[in-house]
Amino acid sequence: MIEALYNQRIKELAAAACGAGKLDAPSGAAMRDSPVCGDRVRMEVRVADGRIVALAHEVKGCLLCRAAASVIGLHGVGLSAADSEALRAAVAAMLAGGERPDGWAELAVFEPVRQHRSRHGCVLIPFEALAKAVAAG
Repeated sequence: MIEALYNQRIKELAAAACGAGKLDAPSGAAMRDSPVCGDRVRMEVRVADGRIVALAHEVKGCLLCRAAASVIGLHGVGLSAADSEALRAAVAAMLAGGERPDGWAELAVFEPVRQHRSRHGCVLIPFEALAKAVAAG
């Protein structure tokens, strides 16, 4: 289980921490955390013309949570509030056995998580924080 869940690509994404940091004057921000596992994500966005033009995140969490936030850092700029909510729902569906969202190839690394429902939240928290931050922006 451990080798599949915490594979090399997950470790690389977590270490890369794409988008990690803080924004000067974000237009929206949200904090999500899990009282069960202790993962905590703060997502900040700057929105212009209804789309994310900059984002940053701070993650205190496991490799899965940090890797998921890093994937958002790679591809989140350009999303609208509706896109962000649709992405959150698509990732939840993917973890439940559905298809991976188009344009998000890196999410394939989370396919082993499907079998471990207790870890779904670790992957979802950054996507939940993104959707809330954009809605607030």
